[in-house]
Amino acid sequence: MKLKNFWILLFVLATLAAFAQEANKKKVFLLNIKSEITPGTRRQVSQAFAEADSVKADVFLIHMNTYGGTVVDADSIRTRILQSKIPVYVFVDNNAASAGALISIACDGIYMRPGGSIGAATVVNQTGAAMPDKYQSYMRSTMRATAEAHGKDTTITASGDTIIDWFRDPRIAEAMVDERIFVEGVSDTGQVLTFTPSEAIKNGFCEGTAENVDEVLQQIGIDNYELFEYEPSFIEKIIGFLVHPMVSGLLIMAIVGGIYFEMQSPGIGFPLGIAILAALLYFMPLYLEGLAEHWEIALFIVGLILIAVEIFVIPGFGVAGALGILFVFVGLVLSLIDNVNFDFEGVEMEGVGKAIATVVIGVFSGFVLALYLGKRMFTAEHGMFKNFALNTVQHVNEGFVSVETRLFDLKGKKGIAQTVLRPGGKINIEGEVYDAVAITGFIDKDEKIVVARVEATQLYVELDEE
Repeated sequence: MKLKNFWILLFVLATLAAFAQEANKKKVFLLNIKSEITPGTRRQVSQAFAEADSVKADVFLIHMNTYGGTVVDADSIRTRILQSKIPVYVFVDNNAASAGALISIACDGIYMRPGGSIGAATVVNQTGAAMPDKYQSYMRSTMRATAEAHGKDTTITASGDTIIDWFRDPRIAEAMVDERIFVEGVSDTGQVLTFTPSEAIKNGFCEGTAENVDEVLQQIGIDNYELFEYEPSFIEKIIGFLVHPMVSGLLIMAIVGGIYFEMQSPGIGFPLGIAILAALLYFMPLYLEGLAEHWEIALFIVGLILIAVEIFVIPGFGVAGALGILFVFVGLVLSLIDNVNFDFEGVEMEGVGKAIATVVIGVFSGFVLALYLGKRMFTAEHGMFKNFALNTVQHVNEGFVSVETRLFDLKGKKGIAQTVLRPGGKINIEGEVYDAVAITGFIDKDEKIVVARVEATQLYVELDEE
C-alpha cells in the first residue's frame, strides 16, 4: 500500500513539474526581415506587433539580413520598435546596412552573426549616389535620436567633471551616415562608419555574437520558450509587392500607356482595359495600406472624366483637359503620401519628394514607352504583335475590290470635318457622311479636308490648304 502511494505521489509531482515548466515558458515572437525595406515591410512589421500583442509575447525578435531600403518606411518601423512595451531584440544575420542599421539601433539588444556588419546608413538614390545634404541631415538626426532614446549614464567625478556614458553613442550613430564626422578611436573622416561584430561589441552597438536564433535567446537568458513566427499570407505578399515604389511606377506607366493607345484608336478596346486594371492594382493596395483615401481615388477618377470630356466632347484643348491632367497627377501623388484630408503634419518632405518623383518618372516613362511601342510592336515589318491587326493592303490593281467601290472615286474630293478627327471621325463630302482617319492625327470640326488616299475601304484625309 505504501509503495502504491509513493508512485501516486511521484506521478503528482511529475505532473506539477510539467505544468510549472509549461507555465514558465517564455513566448517569443519572431519576425523575419530578409529583403529590402519597403512599404510592404512596414505593413508586415505593424501586423507582426499586433500578433505579438495578441499572444502576449514576452520577447519580440527580428531576424534581419538587409542592405537597406526606403528611409521613410524604416523610420516608421524604428518608431514602432521604440514605442513597443515588449522588449525587442534583433539578430543581424550578415547585414544590417542603411535602413537596416537604423532599425537595429532602435532595438533593445543587437546580436550579430560572426562575419556580419552593421552601418553604412548614408542616404542614396536609386543609382547608389549620395543624396543632397538635407537628406543626410535628416538621417543623421534620426540616427542620433534613436541612439539617444536608449538613455545615458551621467557620472560626476571628484574633480567636478561630468562624464556621459551613453548606452549607444549618438556620435557613432551619426558617423554611420556622414563620412565627415570624426569619433576619436572609432572612425576617421572621409569614411562612412561600418562595424564588424567585434567592433560593434567594443563600441556598444552589439551585445554579442550568435550563430542562430536559439543562441540569441540563450544569451538573452531564455532557455525554455515557445516560438511564434509571423507568416505573411499570400494576399499580404501580393500587397507588399504592389506597393513597392518600382512597381507603382510601372503601374503608372501602364495607366498612361493604356490611355494613350486608346486615344489613338476608335472605340473602346484592350488598351483601356489595361489602363483600368493598372489603376485598380495601383490604388487597391494603397487603399488597404491606409494611404489612398476615398477622395484621392475620386480625384483621380474625376481627372480621367475631364480628360475624356476634353478629348471626345470639347474641340481643342482647354480648361477641362488641364484640370483633368492636374487632378490625375495630384490623385496619384497624394495616394502615395500618408496625409489625412490635406493635413501634412508629420509627413516628411522626403516622402513627398519620393511620391512626386515616382509619379513623374512613371508618367514620362509611360508616355515615351507608348510612343516607342506604338511604332515597334504593331508595325508589319518588326512588331511582335503585328498579327493582332490587319496590316496587309489589298490593292485594286491586284484584283481586290471592296463592296464599297464608290469610295475609290472619292480620292481627291474635298469636304469638311463633321466631327473632330482624333485621328478617327466623320467627314462630309457633297452632303454624304463618311468615316475617315486624319493622316495628321488631329483635325478640328468644320475644318476643310481633302481625301488623300483610300485603302481597304478606309478614307484617309488631310487638311485642305487651298
